[in-house]
Amino acid sequence: MAEFVAAAQHTLDIAVYDLSLPDDLAAIVGGALRDANTRGVALRLAYNVDYPKSIPVPPPPATDPDLMASLPFPTAAIPGIPDLMHHKYIVRDAASVWTGSTNWTGDSWTREENVIVTVDSPELATRYTADFEQLWTRRDVQHSGKVDTSPLSVSDTTIRPWFCPGRGEQLAHRIAKAIGTATRRVRIASPVLSSAPILATLAQVVTDGKLDVAGVVDRTQVLEVIQQWHANGNASWKEPLLRTVLTHAPFSGKISTPYGPGTVHDYMHAKVTVADDVVFVGSFNLSHSGELNAENVLEIADAALAERLAAFIDGVRAKYPPVQLS
Repeated sequence: MAEFVAAAQHTLDIAVYDLSLPDDLAAIVGGALRDANTRGVALRLAYNVDYPKSIPVPPPPATDPDLMASLPFPTAAIPGIPDLMHHKYIVRDAASVWTGSTNWTGDSWTREENVIVTVDSPELATRYTADFEQLWTRRDVQHSGKVDTSPLSVSDTTIRPWFCPGRGEQLAHRIAKAIGTATRRVRIASPVLSSAPILATLAQVVTDGKLDVAGVVDRTQVLEVIQQWHANGNASWKEPLLRTVLTHAPFSGKISTPYGPGTVHDYMHAKVTVADDVVFVGSFNLSHSGELNAENVLEIADAALAERLAAFIDGVRAKYPPVQLS
């Protein structure tokens, strides 16, 4: 990340959900940001502040607003109530994008499974800048993500950017359609599975039994979501779908440390869906709340990348036992 930042010549626009680095990592990343600022690079950093007290997923951020205010470049605190500013992206020089599931924390980089994607494309950077400007100018998650989703050609690869909440419902249906029309394999890495169109499609696909479907979740967070469903009345229809998916297909579950003040964050945090030769990768949990948060996803049609990320997911799920919900 420091190398990515150090290459900036003109601008850096950063949106990050959680920024809380130990001193050694802060020296590397913070040093790169300060050096860029000293060189005259125009930096802007937007971050989430506050969160609904009842959310089980994702864990609340630990970003220190006083630290943000001390930085020598403009920052924007985006209210996370009722919906979170959950991005983790950088737009560099209106030409390159860094994005994925990784927060800027020591635990994210040392204890969690995550995926980062970098793309050099002025056209893609323009889409991310449009999303960033919506957040920066309005400081309101609800009115962000209204960005063009038409496909782009980047080095002969088709990439389609998606932003929530503006395109959240469409994204969930897009992923569900990719799963439902796959002919060979589906691989999923997501902390939780609670988006209705995705969950319903997965339940249908695994019940049919004609497709190679497998994945990995964070068992601790899945159980927390089920508890929330029982509290709000969704368990009667969502829980059977989830149990169908997790019992009819080989899904593994990481037993992570439950969130609490001062606890480590060691979640299964990657957010990747592979359907045949198409990849969906970004900050989006496959959840209903993810449709409402400020999120970003890249839909990439690339056979080699799909193989690479399917292998990554299989490697992660091999580390953990089959999901047990009882």
